[in-house]
Formats: sequence, structure tokens, C-alpha cells
Amino acid sequence: MNEELRPLTELAEKLLIGHYSRHVFLCTGESCAAAGVGEAAWDVLKRELKEKELSLATGPDACYRTKVGCLRICRGGPILLVYPEGTYYGGMTAERIPEFVQRHLIEGQPIDERIFARNPLPMGAPDS
Repeated sequence: MNEELRPLTELAEKLLIGHYSRHVFLCTGESCAAAGVGEAAWDVLKRELKEKELSLATGPDACYRTKVGCLRICRGGPILLVYPEGTYYGGMTAERIPEFVQRHLIEGQPIDERIFARNPLPMGAPDS
């Protein structure tokens, strides 16, 4: 192993990277939603994932989360993106996050009325 990368490898192991089934990105930028709306949604997403034991977990529902400043859909936010299925949700306010966690992440039932685009990633893609 490259010694320069050892600290990153150790951190990735601590964060259980490599054990997640999904990765949720939430845009908290102010171009797509009013100031503070994205941050409020982020706070609820973090809480819900922790309470439901989906964050820093292993198993079929394990989920990694990332807060981003922009997903380049600069309207109708907060925008939320779930990979690998590539499901784009609009208007994901703090009030809507608990339903998203329960229905999409736990029950595996995307909320069609909030989805505006899909871009699934191919499964089993080779490492680059």
C-alpha cells in the first residue's frame, strides 16, 4: 500500500466505506432553495439515518450520506440524489425527509411523486 494513502484507508475503514448499499447526496446550496432550507433538511437526514441505524452501518440498508453545495439543478430544491439507482428528488425539505428514509431507503419504494429524473449506475462496473 502507498504509505501516503494509509491515513485515508484507515479513515475509510472507520467510516465503513465499502459496506454501503446506497449513497445519498443532498444539495444544501442556496441556488435551488431558500437560505437555511437545505441545511434544515440535512440535519433531519443525519438524524433519521442515525436513528434508523442506516448510517455507519453494514447490511442491505446501509447508507452513506454526503452534503453538497450544488447538484447543478438550481431550482426546486433541496435536491436529493440516491445512488446507485440514480433517483433524483426535488423539494426535499426537512418535513419530507422522514418519509423518504422510511419509504425509499428502508422499504425500497421510491416516492414517485417527488422524483423528477433517473440515472442509474451500472452495477458491477470495473474499477478505473
